[in-house]
Amino acid sequence: MIKTIAEIGINHNGDVNVAKKLIDAAHIAGFDYVKFQKRNPDICVPEHQKNKMRQTPWGELTYIDYKHRIEFGKQAYDEIDKYCKEKGIGWFASVWDNDSVNFMTQYTDIAKIPSALITDKELPIYAREEFNQLIISTGMSTEEEIETCIAQCNPDVVMHTNSTYPSPINELNLNYINWLKTKYGKEVGYSGHEYGLVTTFATVPMGVTWIERHVTLDRTMWGSDHLASIEPAGMMKLIKGIRDIENAMGSISSRVLMDSELSKRKTLRG
Repeated sequence: MIKTIAEIGINHNGDVNVAKKLIDAAHIAGFDYVKFQKRNPDICVPEHQKNKMRQTPWGELTYIDYKHRIEFGKQAYDEIDKYCKEKGIGWFASVWDNDSVNFMTQYTDIAKIPSALITDKELPIYAREEFNQLIISTGMSTEEEIETCIAQCNPDVVMHTNSTYPSPINELNLNYINWLKTKYGKEVGYSGHEYGLVTTFATVPMGVTWIERHVTLDRTMWGSDHLASIEPAGMMKLIKGIRDIENAMGSISSRVLMDSELSKRKTLRG
């Protein structure tokens, strides 16, 4: 059965109550996991960006202050951890720096290296040492960069993705999933940022074992990722569609006369 991830990311906008509502929606829809993004902004934000001003719902802030404003700390994640356990849904995070690796190990034994950081010389290796299960995403990367990262950290899952938000349909290159499966012999997943669900559904018969989509309460909310996310109704459609396709695929390669066909066979053939 395909494992499904509702990528909350930073779509909580720094509000634990919004995060809980998204956890509720993911749980009701039937996702296996919700996923966040964990950063130390002081490390992750480039120096030349830190003091740039940005208009936010909390007024005009420097970019570094904005990043701190939406970053959850221990108190928030303690609450999220407890809430997910009560709901019976798994959770983890994309880790953006070594500090975040250390932070997340107190909660979970699974993590993801985001596309932006698979070329980092240290982070994927360090995360591999600290987590039992490691996922990488391959967006915005060359074949050589993907090869190097996989050789360095030996991830358990390689996710195909296009890192444009939203991704143009004609640039999804879904056939690359087959290449990844053949080349690396690992579990391959799909992380989608496109409008709609049809192209995500198309990855199911291609043999992906993980599917991830960004989620939001409302695509018109303020923030960079909401527009390329799916709302609660879409979340339910996504999981139902994935499970229906899985059930329809079957596991037998040859034609089998199904029990449900016998009465019709008798009626039409005698």
